[in-house]
Amino acid sequence: MLRIYLVFILLWVISLPAFSTHQRAGEITYRHISGYTYEVTILTYTYTPSPADRPELEILWGDGTYSILPRTEIIDYPNDIRRSLYLGTHTYSGNDTYIISMEDPNRNYGVINIPNSVNVPMYLETILVINPFLGPNNSPILLLPPLDEGCVNKPFYHNPGAYDVDGDSISYRLIDCRGMNGLPIPGFELPQTSSIFELDEITGDLIWDSPVMQGEYNIAMLIEEWRNGINIGSVTRDMQILIAACDNDPPVIQTIIDTCIEAGSTLSFRVTATDPDGDLITLTGTGGPIVMTDHPADFPQPVDSVGTVSSVFTWNTVCSHVRKNPYQLFFKAIDNGTPVRLVDLETMKITVIGPAPQNLTPTPLGNTIHLYWNKSPCPNSSGYKIYRKSGYYGFFPSHCETGVPAYTGYKLIHVIQGINDTTFIDDNNSSGLIHGNQYCYMVVAVYPDGAESYASLEACTYLKKDVPVITNVSINFTDNNDGSAYIAWSKPTELDTLQAPGPHKYLIYRDDSFTGSGLTLIDSTSKDLNDTIYIDTLLNTTNFPYSYRIDLYNDSIGKRFLIGTTQIASSVFLSITPTDNELQLSWDENVPWTNNEYTIYKRNSVTSLYDSIGWSDTQTYSDIGLINGIEYCYYVKSKGMYTATGIIDPIINFSQIKCSKPNDNQPPCPPVLSVRTNCIFIENLLTWTNPNNYCADDVVKYNIYYASTNDVDFNLIATNNHATDTSFLHKNLQSIAACYAVTAIDSVGNESIFSNIVCIDIDSCSIYKLPNVFTPNDDGKNDYFRPFPYTSVEKIDIKIFNRWGKIVFETQDPDINWDGKNQENQKECSEGAYFFVCDVFELKLTGPAKRTIKGAVYLLRSD
Repeated sequence: MLRIYLVFILLWVISLPAFSTHQRAGEITYRHISGYTYEVTILTYTYTPSPADRPELEILWGDGTYSILPRTEIIDYPNDIRRSLYLGTHTYSGNDTYIISMEDPNRNYGVINIPNSVNVPMYLETILVINPFLGPNNSPILLLPPLDEGCVNKPFYHNPGAYDVDGDSISYRLIDCRGMNGLPIPGFELPQTSSIFELDEITGDLIWDSPVMQGEYNIAMLIEEWRNGINIGSVTRDMQILIAACDNDPPVIQTIIDTCIEAGSTLSFRVTATDPDGDLITLTGTGGPIVMTDHPADFPQPVDSVGTVSSVFTWNTVCSHVRKNPYQLFFKAIDNGTPVRLVDLETMKITVIGPAPQNLTPTPLGNTIHLYWNKSPCPNSSGYKIYRKSGYYGFFPSHCETGVPAYTGYKLIHVIQGINDTTFIDDNNSSGLIHGNQYCYMVVAVYPDGAESYASLEACTYLKKDVPVITNVSINFTDNNDGSAYIAWSKPTELDTLQAPGPHKYLIYRDDSFTGSGLTLIDSTSKDLNDTIYIDTLLNTTNFPYSYRIDLYNDSIGKRFLIGTTQIASSVFLSITPTDNELQLSWDENVPWTNNEYTIYKRNSVTSLYDSIGWSDTQTYSDIGLINGIEYCYYVKSKGMYTATGIIDPIINFSQIKCSKPNDNQPPCPPVLSVRTNCIFIENLLTWTNPNNYCADDVVKYNIYYASTNDVDFNLIATNNHATDTSFLHKNLQSIAACYAVTAIDSVGNESIFSNIVCIDIDSCSIYKLPNVFTPNDDGKNDYFRPFPYTSVEKIDIKIFNRWGKIVFETQDPDINWDGKNQENQKECSEGAYFFVCDVFELKLTGPAKRTIKGAVYLLRSD
């Protein structure tokens, strides 16, 4: 009887793990309370009948401390799944990155992709980053429980339904399930699939298409959150998937397109699911808009119907919903099939966008423009961005297009902090705006997380034309001493004649530079506002650009004062860089209008007249296919405009004439080098390609460069004086270790850059080795102890010992040549084993290096 009782106890103990194991899935999340205090939640999903039910769990806080968290909630689901919630708070000592973890034995028995799962703990981990520069943080919460099941040969879908209350970005990726001490589980692998098993890194949709074998599987996904491009934490979900054999097709939710909505508007759409088998379908939904407490969306659920089911999502958005990252919604349809209820998931994103600022009004004043607009209707906005462009674009944002996109040509000119300041004076960073241009503006409201509203309507104006506007600085004649320039401007048409009744006078200033930093008065015009042309003469237009400014004065007796000035404008100044069969033209200018096209003129060698040869929308042009040594002459015509009306359009100006000769100052392209080593003769054979065959036409010779190690400079060691001579044998070497390069030289002496550098080290040949036997019996065969063939050895230091440790031979000769005699008395050494220590000094690519060989050699005298 006692024996039977003991056997029963033994069987009970042996079978205990199978009955006590229970862990199926779980995750750890946290919520910021205040300061360094956080509330942490552990959710586990276990096998309900297991006797190993956990009323409490141990949690490691990641700061060297731990706590026991009590279970505060139990929910029992079908299929023997129990959801347990454990809750606790912890206060950290300061800023750091903390790994919050929980480990609990054991997983349930028979998980197919975890070997011996019954003895593998469940390990959960969440990373908390406390960083004052990033602000407080709450982890994502996972709204969709890991309870979905699947069928063999049917696609399986799951989404954790991650929602970040802070609006941080979320990404997803698969990781290995982990066990004891948080280490990856040996032998873990993703479940087998007939096609794909992947997790969408953006939406979180897990697709398994399709399971090939029924059973239980576990996977893990890492859900990371990002703020301003910085990883600020993560949650790991370890979950179990039950796959059964069944003849059922999952329901299908009609595709729902991602969308955007302006805060203050209502979004409404219908969600519909159908089942191909006509099963009863249950439709549910969750996501940030549904679970939030501030004006949540309405989605009547659960909704049940046979064959087809639908429900309407409605969300009355408000300003507090505006954020940079979209909200994600998760709709789930589940049928009532047996033995497994199959699921379809549909995810969608909704971006709530702040309304555009209204009634933007620009008002010109002098050389500034004052902007006014209405305060943002959203009190949670944090300020404004102001954009400017010269000229109207006609921008109307698309449905989800926020801010001001770069393609419009608008540039950000100012940022205002705070929403109550709704004015801005644009003075072009104290430089003043330019008369003659139309200035257009848009304003965008910004939010603390970086979200941007829709852009305001474009609002345009131009400065009052009460000063002259310069339009032309054009070179009439090119000469070192007798050059001339045509200067013109547009007269003021909105002059306040009450303040400045006249007569009026233009004063003309000039400088021989682009910037006008040394302007000097050179002349003035008559007292007629219509006199807006001036010819400047006796200039060195060959070597200098010239810039001008026109000042307008009220020139009445006793009332002489400056009314206003033009911007500084320079001539177009052409430069030429000669190269091989080519002249590279470039030109500079400093003008207040916008030049958008340039025509290049070249002198005809037959007629000496200038013909246009091309155009450019940049300030460069290359004339190719020229003959070296022949002179070519050019000038450039610029074509531009102001963006305001009432000014000459287009604005045409000419550069000076510039001449140059192309010459061969371009080195040829380098050869391509290869090196082959001859270990017997200690030689390196260099061969290379002939650039004349593919990228040059006048290579005449080559320079060969050599470096004995890789840390010394290259030296010229040879020159091959024929273009077709593309090889060189480097011999009489002490070491094969070397680096080589070759250059090509053309007919005028231009030398190419180095070819590819090829380095050879001593391991390209057999290294220095010693035999283990020799027979000094004077038969002419193997009579000396010598190394095998070798290269690149500077010297050696070998000592050979008999069995009693006495030196019988030593030398520094790399060939050794020991004849088997005692070096001290020249007596023949007895047969047997002799031991040696040999320091080999090798000439390697890195420089001389010592390598020690230790071993034994057998001396035999018999035949």
